[in-house]
Amino acid sequence: MTRPASPPVLRAVLWDMDGTLVDTEPYWMAAEIPLVESFGGVWTHEDSLRLLGLGLDDAARVLQTEGVRMSVSDIVNHLTNEVMSRLAADGVPFRPGARELLSSLRDEGVRTALVTMSLGRMARAIVDLIDLGDGARAFDLVVAGDEVPRPKPFPDPYLQACAALGVDPADTVAIEDSPNGLRAAVAAGTVSLGVPHIASLEGIGAHGLWPTLDGCTAADLHAFHAEHVPRLRAGSAL
Repeated sequence: MTRPASPPVLRAVLWDMDGTLVDTEPYWMAAEIPLVESFGGVWTHEDSLRLLGLGLDDAARVLQTEGVRMSVSDIVNHLTNEVMSRLAADGVPFRPGARELLSSLRDEGVRTALVTMSLGRMARAIVDLIDLGDGARAFDLVVAGDEVPRPKPFPDPYLQACAALGVDPADTVAIEDSPNGLRAAVAAGTVSLGVPHIASLEGIGAHGLWPTLDGCTAADLHAFHAEHVPRLRAGSAL
């Protein structure tokens, strides 16, 4: 006798950081402009869009092509220090609804991971500043850009997070705001949710695009996952 299939279960939510959890993308852009200009170049908003969701090493190489005569590691550390200085001065600028959704997931016992291309020292500094009350940890896991073999848009960061949590990618929802990040989430086999911020996410293959996380709860993500995971497991094009 064949047993009925078990209903899908959302086992973890994988969060991008910059632009998804926290609104730091403008900080990165503000750090890039004077850096390029200090070497006699010109850097526009459109130029910054090219770097959204890229690994920092890859972003640094783009800046080198624009005339920044610094090593990749020096560029990465310079930009990271500039953004961390802004965070220290201004606090954590959460995206609308992000903190509340994170708290709702923790209340429901859903595991969470932060999967970011920022350096680990910056990601963990931000996590340390997140207070959900009752001493609750904001994330079970942090996977940072300097801790993966290949950065987004490769699937490695999300696959590494799933392996560390001991979950199948199809049992997770990944939340992303950038095209490169969303490509990584789709390639990893997660149920992918795009929440556009600065760049359009149309045509990348997300299972859904929500205009905002404001007002969203763990129940909404459970329902989103249950709706889309059957087709994902069946290998249907989405």
